[in-house]
Amino acid sequence: MEWIDTHTHLFLAEFDADRDEVIQRALQAGVRYMLLPNIDENSLQALYACTQQYAYCCRAMLGLHPCSVHENVTGQLQIIARAFNEKKFVAIGEIGLDYYWDTRYREQQLQAFRTQLQWAAEWQLPVSIHSRSALDDCIQEIKQLQRGQLTGVFHCFTGTLQQARQIIDLGFALGIGGVITFQKSTALRETISQISLQHIVLETDAPYLSPVPFRGKRNESSRIPCIAQTLASLFHCEEQEIARITTANALRIFPTLVEDMQHK
Repeated sequence: MEWIDTHTHLFLAEFDADRDEVIQRALQAGVRYMLLPNIDENSLQALYACTQQYAYCCRAMLGLHPCSVHENVTGQLQIIARAFNEKKFVAIGEIGLDYYWDTRYREQQLQAFRTQLQWAAEWQLPVSIHSRSALDDCIQEIKQLQRGQLTGVFHCFTGTLQQARQIIDLGFALGIGGVITFQKSTALRETISQISLQHIVLETDAPYLSPVPFRGKRNESSRIPCIAQTLASLFHCEEQEIARITTANALRIFPTLVEDMQHK
């Protein structure tokens, strides 16, 4: 079985002590690729170092996370945009809106989100969407900019069935991670069970959101099969089927991975 972790922060300091071992465990678990979303202008060097050292399995995204947006968002975006010319990226991410922690920079978040969606269309790259307490707004922004050019993943999807269908209608997939395994996630499991597997990709969001039975511990990509087990029970199928379909979905959404595989 081969898996793709479509969202993991392997470049963060939480992995500095044992990154080699973390990646080996992921590979042994069958995780072929790990996609690493950027956070902001300050995380670029760590992202570059990680994806260069582990180029055989790690791929970088480029973006400005909504929680990192501040007053001088224009300057932040200029730095991020310059990086596009320096390296190869599989997607724009993670980008979006987050009204959970702080709404002081709401307008700046919107500016950053719109600008980066325009980049995605212009550069023909998929996007990784971060949305917290702002899912309807994120959907609306994409609706307004969608000209058939935007695609990607709504990372860590925890919304309603109606929101899921809107996202799918826009040409996006749902990123499903450890939250689906939580005891309290009954409503999410019910929602996901009504969605076709063709619209789902797997993610860990490591080091965060460890699935059951690892809750409270640092998450890592080797736990993708734990998430798949829950999906297999929801869809009444074998884990192999979850692997086959979600990996094919990820390769469709992130086509540069297919190019990489063909060049090997």
